[in-house]
Amino acid sequence: VQLQASGGGLVQTGGSLRLSCAASGRTFIFSHSAMGWFRQPPGKEREFVAADSWRGGSTDYADSVKGRFTISRDNAKNTVYLQMNSLKPEDTAVYYCAADLFGSSSRTIANYNHWGQGTQVTVSS
Repeated sequence: VQLQASGGGLVQTGGSLRLSCAASGRTFIFSHSAMGWFRQPPGKEREFVAADSWRGGSTDYADSVKGRFTISRDNAKNTVYLQMNSLKPEDTAVYYCAADLFGSSSRTIANYNHWGQGTQVTVSS
């Protein structure tokens, strides 16, 4: 299973970015996988951002991003997205996508068994 994250970059406070994470692999069933986004700010531990359950209609967000970020998925493209609006300097981090085959959306890092390589998001003040 391979997860390829992209879409990071440098943006000013208040700006927007959309991250993408494309999944591939012969044994990987994207449509039956919970997908999550996590981030690791400089000098800090990795933290939960958002998750989407394959069971439909179930999303979860960290309080710090609720109302600003939106997770969505396109099963036909095996891709999960993270739309990030009203970005703040504290959103600066390396963002990682993760997958849990047949899992439920979860905030727990250990529940995800596949990870992408990360994409850098930098928000300038």
